[in-house]
Amino acid sequence: MGQLKLLALDPDDLAVISAHVQDARVETGDIVWRQAEKRLVVGLHRLDWEQTLSGDPIPGRLIAALRFDRVLACKSRNIDIGAPETSLELIGIEFYPAQEAPAGSVVLMFSRGGMLRLDIECLECALTDLGPDHLGTGDPPEDLGGLA
Repeated sequence: MGQLKLLALDPDDLAVISAHVQDARVETGDIVWRQAEKRLVVGLHRLDWEQTLSGDPIPGRLIAALRFDRVLACKSRNIDIGAPETSLELIGIEFYPAQEAPAGSVVLMFSRGGMLRLDIECLECALTDLGPDHLGTGDPPEDLGGLA
């Protein structure tokens, strides 16, 4: 099965990415806000939904990077960025348009009430698989493959 590389430029595209990252494991240390670059990168261990749909009874995980560009602000709630080894589970991603299109907000929802809200100029999101997580331990990726 090939590695995914998806780009979202509208809410429908973002819904597809959200489906692929549902139940992904994220450590707070793998959430990187690069304010000067207007970019947020999240390293994650997502379920290999294609493998699951093909009938494999034990779903594997893939190491992936989720990137948002043109981010004006990033705010968190119920996420302790000071505890980099805290594990979160990504529930989904939603887009809320602003009155002035194409601006809006993207909300990443995590287990236990954690949230990230991104105020964006326009929707520009990419999901890129970096490789299989052979250990399945959810250990953070060593390198985000130059995507950060």
